[in-house]
Amino acid sequence: MNYKIICEEIDSKYLSISALFENVNKNSQTIQLPAWRPGRYEIQNFAQFIRKVQAFSSEGSPLEMKKVSKDSWSVQTAGNEKIRIEYEFYADIQNAGGSYIDKKFFYLNPINCLVYIEEKQNEACELEIEFKHNKDVACGLTHVKNKNSTHFKASSFHDLVDSPIMISDKIQHQSYEASGCTFHIWIKGNTEIQFEQLIEDFKKFTEEQINIFGEFPEPEYHFMLWLMPTAFYHGVEHRNSTMMTLGPISQPFEEFYTEILSLASHELFHTWNVKRIRPIELMPYDYSRENYFETCFVAEGLTTFYGDWILFRSNAFSQDQFTKEFEATLRRHFENADTASESLLQSSYDLWLDGYKKGIPDRKVSVYHKGAIAALILHHEIQMATKNTKGLDDIMKSLWDKHGKPFIGYSLKDYIEICEDIAGVGLSHYFEKIIAGSESIWDETQAALSHIGFKLSKSREGYARLAPQLKS
Repeated sequence: MNYKIICEEIDSKYLSISALFENVNKNSQTIQLPAWRPGRYEIQNFAQFIRKVQAFSSEGSPLEMKKVSKDSWSVQTAGNEKIRIEYEFYADIQNAGGSYIDKKFFYLNPINCLVYIEEKQNEACELEIEFKHNKDVACGLTHVKNKNSTHFKASSFHDLVDSPIMISDKIQHQSYEASGCTFHIWIKGNTEIQFEQLIEDFKKFTEEQINIFGEFPEPEYHFMLWLMPTAFYHGVEHRNSTMMTLGPISQPFEEFYTEILSLASHELFHTWNVKRIRPIELMPYDYSRENYFETCFVAEGLTTFYGDWILFRSNAFSQDQFTKEFEATLRRHFENADTASESLLQSSYDLWLDGYKKGIPDRKVSVYHKGAIAALILHHEIQMATKNTKGLDDIMKSLWDKHGKPFIGYSLKDYIEICEDIAGVGLSHYFEKIIAGSESIWDETQAALSHIGFKLSKSREGYARLAPQLKS
């Protein structure tokens, strides 16, 4: 599957896209556009952003094409083994998961706009983008720049659509080495970057994360940051990169600094947890429909906890910074959802229903916030069971060795077995109350925080407060 994107009428925000499919051996071939993107577990219906979909033979003869669902089409191939699909895509979404173009900047999430044939997803793919301001290209794919275009190569459709692309005539770039791997930092935004301090802190949390797992899954990694004109905080994980958006750019860089570290540490942890240590229900991704799974509290909750905890452990965060950031997580749960009726298991499954919007009162919990607190409590449970000799790091290393590195996916049962094996005791009380239950977890949280040197309390107004615990 080979693709070409031409950016001609930039003011209109429409991209002209051509998709060439070879070795087609069906008289009636289904063409699919993704309905969602990994990292955001909700249907987004990308087909609403395309128009003028047509099919042709390789010689340019029109082929009969009929829409058969909201985002799939049936093409009558008329015996042609090569068919070309042409259409236009509207690129005007400014966030980490969308696609956007203006006269000097082009940002693409290929998952938004590239059609595919299901049985060809594991074949090598190529993408050519014509955009004259292609002086700087940030992407995890192998690519070659020409005067007015860039040519990208991917080992499969899965890798192609998991590789965001920034193209501009001005992207700031620095890199550093950690454990034999190269890490790139790309920043789009006209602001003065304190790269020396940034690289020092990025290297700290990078090496701390690698120490947990013993290795990094990729030879190179790309932190891609787009500084926005308005207030923003958004990040998306990818196989060997992350796209992050922060704003407003009018702020001094030092006011972004804590957010940059927190977001980058979270997204880097996803390189292991989700991109490789993946729920078995997502093996492989089915981009055409919902992929339900109960373990998003592992995928996102553990990652949320580890993001700031790693920064604290590596001294990239001070104690005050960690206290402030984790207090925000605690408050979001205890002030909004501690008495919600759904468990973490139920809310993981229901991400596809309403996981990214406020929803009705006292119904769901956040797999990010309660999931992070559940990770802290699990660490405490294992520490108590092993007399402080093991903890959450051992669980992550075991998940990596048994499921991530061999890339075979894990089930809820697998996760429970690993946790109990590390603890050396049964953990049914933890999984029944914290993961499958809907009772308040205040007491368990207080005990877990006390164990790592912090105290949780409530203010007179009922707000959750976190502070370092003074030792007598």
